[in-house]
Amino acid sequence: MHGELFSLLGTPLPSYFVLMLVGFVFATTMGALCVKRWGQNPDVIVDLGLAMVLAGIIGARLLHVVADGHFTDYVNLCVAPAKVDWPISKEECTSGLPQASCAFDAAPDGAVGVWDDAKGVCHPSGPDCLAWAKFWSGGLTFYGGFIAATWGAWWLFKRDRFPFWKGCDMGGMMVPIGLGFGRLGCFLAGCCFGKPTQLPWGIAFPGFSPASEAQVSAGLLAQKHLPSLPVHPTQLYEAVSAFAISAIGVLFVQGRKRYDGAVFAAFLAMYGVIRFLLEFLRDDERGGFWGLSTSQWIGLCMLAAALTIHRQRSKTGLIEPMKPNSAGPSAAAA
Repeated sequence: MHGELFSLLGTPLPSYFVLMLVGFVFATTMGALCVKRWGQNPDVIVDLGLAMVLAGIIGARLLHVVADGHFTDYVNLCVAPAKVDWPISKEECTSGLPQASCAFDAAPDGAVGVWDDAKGVCHPSGPDCLAWAKFWSGGLTFYGGFIAATWGAWWLFKRDRFPFWKGCDMGGMMVPIGLGFGRLGCFLAGCCFGKPTQLPWGIAFPGFSPASEAQVSAGLLAQKHLPSLPVHPTQLYEAVSAFAISAIGVLFVQGRKRYDGAVFAAFLAMYGVIRFLLEFLRDDERGGFWGLSTSQWIGLCMLAAALTIHRQRSKTGLIEPMKPNSAGPSAAAA
């Protein structure tokens, strides 16, 4: 497990964030090559990628803060730090030892807290009203990033007069690539882990990992310094699924589509169903309501959106021809 791959100017960069950026670069490059084959200016896709990654990070962080079950902790960290509990040892609390955390369930790396003997927990030593914005410390949700990035793409396509549904189809092929890399980052960080399993491919994460800490809290493990019980590698399940969705979109759906938007609809449907099912195997802390996690509800909404797009777009059977170098301001400048 490698929660941090390296540091930049003294700031540790989480594996998830680094792999997400790798996926973004790869997907943007593939998208630019795809658009160039269509006779369009690839600079539009570079602009699109930059806008989407910015909007995606903001959306991914905001949904984590609001829906992952830590909203009250973020508020208290600003106004009442003594109400925030970090489930770490006294030594770790007072010495500022690095913690393996993917969200808000432990002290940030190197943090020195105040030990509460009565409760046996660590409290932050002072307020931090900007903790909610520190995305590099971990705590990003794919769905939040996807929703925000989709909105950013719509705005940019409209500005550059790029055919919207063709752009969506490109996204349906490329976004899963970025998602797959992001989940590989989750695997390296040890977050988004699955439930205990006795299957031969179960993964035991090292001591002090999020899986070990969760299993100690659940009474399944004696001490959090011990390796976790083998768990479903849900991160790898999702990464493989995401790469498969991209391959299906590129090799099968794109060449056989009857209308622009078909690849995007297929992506929404496949990922929505896969994520809904994978959530039953996840064992990290999940926000939710009415017996389903937040991600499961969003997955159902994605499936409904895919069916709606298919029903409406299939009636038109419209595949808009691409006009060479008609991609708006960027093309005109070129």
